[in-house]
Amino acid sequence: MQDDPTSHGLWELTAPHAPQTGRLAGEIDVDILVIGGGYTGLSSALHLAEGGARVAVLEASEIGFGGSGRNVGLVNAGMWVMPDTLVATLGQTHGERLIDLLGRGPRRVFDLIAQHGIECEQEPTGTLHCAVGRRGLEEIEARAEQWQRRGAPVEILDAEETRRRIGGGDYAGALLDKRAGTIQPLAYVRGLARAALAAGAKIFTQSAALTASDGGSRWKVNTAAGSVRADWVIVATDAYARGPWSQVRQEQIELPYFNFATQPLSDNLRASILPERQGAWDTKQVLSSFRFDRAGRLVYGSIGALERSSTAVHRAWAIRSLGKLFPQLADIEFEAGWFGTIGMTSDNLPRFHKLDRNVIGFNGYNGRGIAPGTVFGGVLASYVLGHVADQDLPLPITPVEEPRFRDTREALYRIGAQLVHLTEARL
Repeated sequence: MQDDPTSHGLWELTAPHAPQTGRLAGEIDVDILVIGGGYTGLSSALHLAEGGARVAVLEASEIGFGGSGRNVGLVNAGMWVMPDTLVATLGQTHGERLIDLLGRGPRRVFDLIAQHGIECEQEPTGTLHCAVGRRGLEEIEARAEQWQRRGAPVEILDAEETRRRIGGGDYAGALLDKRAGTIQPLAYVRGLARAALAAGAKIFTQSAALTASDGGSRWKVNTAAGSVRADWVIVATDAYARGPWSQVRQEQIELPYFNFATQPLSDNLRASILPERQGAWDTKQVLSSFRFDRAGRLVYGSIGALERSSTAVHRAWAIRSLGKLFPQLADIEFEAGWFGTIGMTSDNLPRFHKLDRNVIGFNGYNGRGIAPGTVFGGVLASYVLGHVADQDLPLPITPVEEPRFRDTREALYRIGAQLVHLTEARL
């Protein structure tokens, strides 16, 4: 997108074309305006249009330009935070409600894919959270116990079974989550856009929301060439927020994440690596993730930005690390490389905000955007349509709070990941 091969990489090369959209010109009148053309915004628009509302989406760039088109494509259940910690943070009512909702999130994603015929390389075969050392094993054992106590279909694999499922590595074990899977993330968000358009939503790209004013009964949001009048505004911009209500970006610490994709592997190599096609990631602080696309490319990623001198550092690390994990891939060449931004909140949990009169939104997905974004989009639609009240929401209503030392912490993430990748996997 925008002639930048490091923005969407493999996903831009292999996704079906986006549906035809254009810039907003002139003034339109709708019931609900959605700002942001990612998972949350398009899921909201789809559910609203299906509910009979007149809805328009304003996207500053292209569909899936932000995190929705750049991520690894792991469709996970829940959040990074362990279930018991989530309950301790949010309280029993909101905590268990959010766990239940997001635990069913992958099923909702795969159901929408089937319902709307979205071609996005879906593989609902589960995911593997791989334990590095004794501490990593204790972490996934605790996570598994907490999910199993709530009836989730997760299990711990021993080191031998983990090695069989992965086809390499030296992990102490893995947590297999049968609810989860993988998708082609840009293809999925473009599919949501097609479904929303078919349901009657209007989508405008290259149409950044620049200013907004409240007339007392209706909002007016202006773009460079037009404006939208609406009763409600849903803000679905998350870590890529700009313009009105961009404070949701200030609430988050930006964590860069990159991916490299190999060329399609031979049939023999494909059979020896992730034979059941689960997506995987490990328990390191500077973690690694790996998965296949449908054409047999291995997608390998970690924390860091592909910019300036750091690109060579991260690429060299990826080659070394991938060769250590799978010796049969020593000196493998990469076909594409790209990166994006994860928005991290202070407690690693999402937020629900009432940003102004009839202006609402979720943000802060902390690296878990696919299922939560899809599910939260449905919640936002139900809330605006009057089917969900404040007391029924999966999160409490909170004010926007900027984390301390945000700029410093963002710089440390970039520098720290680069230092780790300079030295790791050299032996």
